[in-house]
Amino acid sequence: MLNPQRSLSELPKMSGPSQAERAVLEEEFNWLLKEEVHAVLKQLQDILKEASRRFSIPTPGLESQLKQENFILGSSTMDQVKGVLTLQGEALTQADINLKTAKSNHVMHFTFRDDKQWKLQQIQDARNHVNQALQLLSGRDESYHFKTGAEVNKLMDAVMLQLTRARNRLTTPAAMTLPELATSGLMKMFTPPMPGDVMVNFYINLSKLCLTVYQLHAMQPNTTKNFRPSGSSVLHNPGAMFELNNAKFEVSQVHKVECVVPWLNNTLVFFTISLQLCQQLKDKISVFSSFWNYRPF
Repeated sequence: MLNPQRSLSELPKMSGPSQAERAVLEEEFNWLLKEEVHAVLKQLQDILKEASRRFSIPTPGLESQLKQENFILGSSTMDQVKGVLTLQGEALTQADINLKTAKSNHVMHFTFRDDKQWKLQQIQDARNHVNQALQLLSGRDESYHFKTGAEVNKLMDAVMLQLTRARNRLTTPAAMTLPELATSGLMKMFTPPMPGDVMVNFYINLSKLCLTVYQLHAMQPNTTKNFRPSGSSVLHNPGAMFELNNAKFEVSQVHKVECVVPWLNNTLVFFTISLQLCQQLKDKISVFSSFWNYRPF
């Protein structure tokens, strides 16, 4: 037990790194800044270029670079909605949807018009964030000499911010109001045109491409039912209400079907690996910084 009468100056001092150790540490740190940082940056660029390639917009005459893929929509709990979606990068180039109505058991069939494609905003945004991360990395090629750990950390923080935003766009679908869905350009994509009591929405959730179909019924103008407009949501439930062009509607049925897109799953893995590489480099910088900032009692 410490003697309370002893002063701090009499306590044993923690020994910091010796001059020789500091010289070795400085040499290792300079090697880290000159060699290892650029090796990590190269690795990050290779991973993100592969991710970006999957997002790419088809180039006229080079469509084979980004193949069209067909995905069958399905659900384990219902068969009211069935369909096949064709995805090419960020674009839904075709949709073939069958909807069985609850009242008549009649099957309605819709497809995209031949002159229409639907761009998935989430994939567009994710691609843009990946490209911004690549621009940050390409601005520091192998001829560039990092002078401080803080400079490396600043770059890693900026890259990690873009990667986190890219990942969040694929994992967090945008919330929309029912009037926004009703007036969306997506409703004008189909032939025959969607009837007024049906709305659809496409979105990405992690590695899944999802289709939600809403069946509506018009509320009587003189209805005594308490009208409560619904707010924004990714998925609206039956009973949700909204008003459009002075008419009031209520969601009577909601059908959600989805399909797994393998390359989206691979892209999310690329984001995770890249974020880990950035953090590992920051951790190494932190270890050296703890020595430089060390002050004995």
